[in-house]
Amino acid sequence: MLWKGRRQSANVEDRRGMAAKGMVGGGIGTIVLILVVYFLGGDPRQIIQMTQLNTDGSTAPHQVSAEEQELAQFVSVVLAETEDVWGELFRTQGATYRLPKLVLYSGSVQSACGLSSAATGPFYCPGDEKVYIDLSFCDELKQRFKAPGDFALAYVIAHEVGHHVQNQLGIMDKVMPLRSRLSASEFNGYLVRLELQADYFAGVWAHYAKRANILEEGDIEEAMNAASAVGDDRIQKSARGYVVPDSFTHGTSAQRQEWFFKGFESGTIQGGDTFSVATP
Repeated sequence: MLWKGRRQSANVEDRRGMAAKGMVGGGIGTIVLILVVYFLGGDPRQIIQMTQLNTDGSTAPHQVSAEEQELAQFVSVVLAETEDVWGELFRTQGATYRLPKLVLYSGSVQSACGLSSAATGPFYCPGDEKVYIDLSFCDELKQRFKAPGDFALAYVIAHEVGHHVQNQLGIMDKVMPLRSRLSASEFNGYLVRLELQADYFAGVWAHYAKRANILEEGDIEEAMNAASAVGDDRIQKSARGYVVPDSFTHGTSAQRQEWFFKGFESGTIQGGDTFSVATP
């Protein structure tokens, strides 16, 4: 992605080196519940990491390398590009796009959705309209998920911003209350559609990134590879050796690739209605 020299967003909040208060104690069950309901990409290792975090909320030493600082600049540019695209798309529909904030943190973080750790991975909190990311996830994306490339990370950021778009469109408010009225497997089906729609919206952003001539050869392939890498079937197969479709919350590798590419080809909000199709 041709990002250097482009505008960086003013909506980046840097909390790196600041330990979150109350990370250890009686709130782990609540944390897990929140992650399941809102983000559904949690890693069991987060519980272990939580027990190793400071309990006094003190500032933890955090040395920022040149590589990490460049990553911070990169995600800031990606956020700025999403601001421009979604701002214009909302304007064409007579609406105003509220700009989300991107929070950079290290180790642990407090959000309006609760306390979380880096093992959660990047997530969006609808309660404060912020995207959260520990930049160490970039290494995990390359090493654990085998999804290298700057546009793989751009896809991840655009996906989380896609959840912000859903939040503004009122889609999250319709889906989340269903949790108390449906079985776990039935609700998971709605969560899959929610996540696939966020993938579609990430593709919509990529559509306009291409129009802006900031994509390089191989960028879309990097995003498609990342979408495949975080498919439920691929993650479960790697972790367990088998898959449990009823427990899927994000969609299969093929579904995630398909909806991202649909958004990339379409460039419209309307084409991403994952809830009206029989099988997403």
